[in-house]
Amino acid sequence: MDKLIIHDDTYPRDVKIGAGAILEPIDMWFPDSYYKKSKKKMTEKLFLFDLETTGVKYWRNGIHQISGEITIDGETKEQFNFKVKPYHACDIEDEALKIAGVTREDLLTYQDMKEVYQEIEKMLAKYVDKFNKTDKFHLVGYNNSAFDNAFFRAFFVQNALDKKSADYGNYFGSWFWSDSIDVMVLASNALRKERDKIENFKLSTVARYFGIEVDDAKLHDAMYDIYLTKEIYKKI
Repeated sequence: MDKLIIHDDTYPRDVKIGAGAILEPIDMWFPDSYYKKSKKKMTEKLFLFDLETTGVKYWRNGIHQISGEITIDGETKEQFNFKVKPYHACDIEDEALKIAGVTREDLLTYQDMKEVYQEIEKMLAKYVDKFNKTDKFHLVGYNNSAFDNAFFRAFFVQNALDKKSADYGNYFGSWFWSDSIDVMVLASNALRKERDKIENFKLSTVARYFGIEVDDAKLHDAMYDIYLTKEIYKKI
């Protein structure tokens, strides 16, 4: 006697069930763990971040502020705001500091870069298993794909314990997916039919266009820029 295994309507429509066929639920042939794994909901892990730097070249300049928040499935888990003493070998450009409203003297009072790195790594480890290739954060920022991502990756490399770790990016890719979320790009697509009405695509300009109130005095502080980025992300 032929045995035909079917499960709901998953078998091909042209299958003909002959007389005397034995129909058995497919569940009998697979353990419960198979279904639990296949039906497991994907967790959305977002690392929203913004950087303030000593210039615009990630290979020459450094970071002096790292701010943002960790969001899991839409829920904010924690926020962070690190004032960082830049990498000792980096170039510091006065014009970049002026935009951020800080001085060279301020930088000397900031937290040591390696201490900040260690705190960030501990924070990441609360929510991601870096040894699990399917468990990572999405980096989220405004124009981060063209700017912040490279600086942040360089920050990891600068804090590597040895050359081998540095050559592998200090395992930056173990924490973050390679495909980051750039809110500027998302906004560009959302506003593509209205682009001629927008003077420029700076963070503050786009935020105002979406009806978000902007405090000019707080612009270029990484923590405030993250707030605006998140508000724009909600609007898209």
